[in-house]
Amino acid sequence: MTGQRTYYAPGRVNLIGEHTDYSGGFVLPCAIDRGITLCGSSAERISLRSDRGGERVVLTADGQGETDNWGRYAAAVAQELALAGRPPVGLEGWLRSDLPDGIGLSSSAALEVCLALALCDVAEFALPTIDLALLCQRAEWRAVGVPCGVMDQAAIVLGRRQHALFLDCASLSYEHVELPAELAIAIVGSGERRELASSGYADRRREVECGLAGDMDDTTSRRLRHVESENRRVLDTVAALRAGRNDLLGDLFLQSHRSLRDDFEVTTQRLDLLVSLSYEDGAVAARMTGAGFGGAIVALVPNDDARRFVGSVLHRFADRSGDSKPLRWDVVQAGDGACRLS
Repeated sequence: MTGQRTYYAPGRVNLIGEHTDYSGGFVLPCAIDRGITLCGSSAERISLRSDRGGERVVLTADGQGETDNWGRYAAAVAQELALAGRPPVGLEGWLRSDLPDGIGLSSSAALEVCLALALCDVAEFALPTIDLALLCQRAEWRAVGVPCGVMDQAAIVLGRRQHALFLDCASLSYEHVELPAELAIAIVGSGERRELASSGYADRRREVECGLAGDMDDTTSRRLRHVESENRRVLDTVAALRAGRNDLLGDLFLQSHRSLRDDFEVTTQRLDLLVSLSYEDGAVAARMTGAGFGGAIVALVPNDDARRFVGSVLHRFADRSGDSKPLRWDVVQAGDGACRLS
């Protein structure tokens, strides 16, 4: 390949279906209209800079070299692609992002997918879409040692504008489900920065796997109860969306949040407060989103009321919590998945 090309991968938000992907359950995420763009061209080695600062990442064409921070993801993607048979062609490029930090929009998975697209393209190496998602999932494991499911990467490669992705994580079959045009997606961070590698994420996954293997006690029983009930809620949410029954979404999202709070024990007091305030301020639906232990909530709100909604929630959160530090937030729409732009 000669000349510079541009690649894009969006962030994602999970509407419902939390902690179900790694047990082969159902999820309903969507790609969003924010993401990571890479402008680059083929080279002898991998050489990347980012608008978020830091040192330039320099690696061999197959991902070898000393690096840290976001460079770990670049190395892991290149190494996984090398194992998959990609020819050792380098990439010189510049990354920029309009994904807000700290509110759980899966910037790491977006980075992985964006880099994988570019590295495949410069080497004229093709992978089926779902195989690209699975490869990027393995890269996440390699980079940070977190046994994540495939939901994030699948949503990013398979996203469709104004649709959610109904994904069966066991069979990897999927359908696109149209979202109500009159609703926006508001995401509000709790101000509690979580790191999956140091949180209880791996513990929860292990507890679910123990329960599935028949090693039952009170804890594993509650973990499985969440997973089983959450899978039903995903199916009910898909049915409600297809029927145009927005009025059913609020109870489904609230049940999901309560299950994550009581049975899965991954919410926090700040997340609980944000969800409560969201319903008080007129959200159609709201719940914790992401792995928990901090992170963010997602709320479905009328398009013409989204900014007022967020402003009111933030103001009342400061009053009720006593914390005047500004919380990070964004209002987004479901967007298209990763692609080469030029």
